[in-house]
Amino acid sequence: MKLKDQGALVTGGSRGIGRAIVKALAAEGAKVAFVYKGSQQAAESLAAEVAELGGVALALQADVASLEEAQKCAERAEKEFGRIDILVNNAGIIRDDLFVRLEPEAWHSVLQTNLGGTYNFCRALAYTFMKQRRGRIINISSIAADHANPGQCNYAASKGAINSLTRALAVELASRGVTVNAVAPGFIETDMSEAVRNKAGDLIKKMIPMRRLGQPEDIARMVVFLAGPDSSYITGQVMVVDGGLGLGAAPV
Repeated sequence: MKLKDQGALVTGGSRGIGRAIVKALAAEGAKVAFVYKGSQQAAESLAAEVAELGGVALALQADVASLEEAQKCAERAEKEFGRIDILVNNAGIIRDDLFVRLEPEAWHSVLQTNLGGTYNFCRALAYTFMKQRRGRIINISSIAADHANPGQCNYAASKGAINSLTRALAVELASRGVTVNAVAPGFIETDMSEAVRNKAGDLIKKMIPMRRLGQPEDIARMVVFLAGPDSSYITGQVMVVDGGLGLGAAPV
């Protein structure tokens, strides 16, 4: 097991991509605390599923947009596991609308959750990682940062900022043995992406050279790689996992 006895903290961990990440980290031996906001039943189900498979998972309810709650989650996870080695900032929301109709609340809520949540948890654990002289920070971004769709100005802005934060923070923490990378998923088959997928229909698959939607496990495998020993010399990178969508090839 590549992550045996390491402590991990995953935000937005109860569903979709986050759920797959929690399971993948636990399967590699990590003790995983994961943060959820409202889906308590899904969180309890995931913790039980990981335990049945012989792993360790701790569900923590919090709003990632709150720095105080982020710090409490980090403290609880450190107390429970003894140390935290891996942080995965996955929590995110969408509030799509054309910019001329985009209400201030929709703008601020997306930025505060997606970008603010990433800042809050990095802030809560960066100094700990520096003192340990070891840590892995993995931020979940999106291809929307570079290939935005109409109605996603707020979402694209949040993910573009996460990419920039990833690179800048990587420079600051590299000398302390801490790597900071991002994973940018393409179209992944989750509840969150369902509305966009339904609107585009079969056109999405025609745009993807691999001719299929991604699965949450495709992202989880990249996260495990970046969390493990094989990625020790990789930092400040945005790893695109999109089946070739970003290549811009014409449908054939």
